[in-house]
Amino acid sequence: MTMTNSIVSCTVNAQLVAQALANPAFVTLHNMNKSANHYIHYGSANAGTANSPHIDPGETLQLKLLPGEGLFALSDPTGVKLGVLIQRYEA
Repeated sequence: MTMTNSIVSCTVNAQLVAQALANPAFVTLHNMNKSANHYIHYGSANAGTANSPHIDPGETLQLKLLPGEGLFALSDPTGVKLGVLIQRYEA
């Protein structure tokens, strides 16, 4: 298993935060904002604030991505920090 971590500064447009892989992966997302009601939305490439679930300030979420699935995120306002930890399974 290989792990990578990053901090993504989200924008109002959906951006790739975990690329599609040939093997399953676990992705942990953390909304780094703790002082304001700034949410991070996540989903597919067409995710938006009106059509996707969100992560509350200070909340952590773990998802399992199946082979070929990528994950996108956005925020409103721009600049909300998203902590991303990806655990990739090697074949």
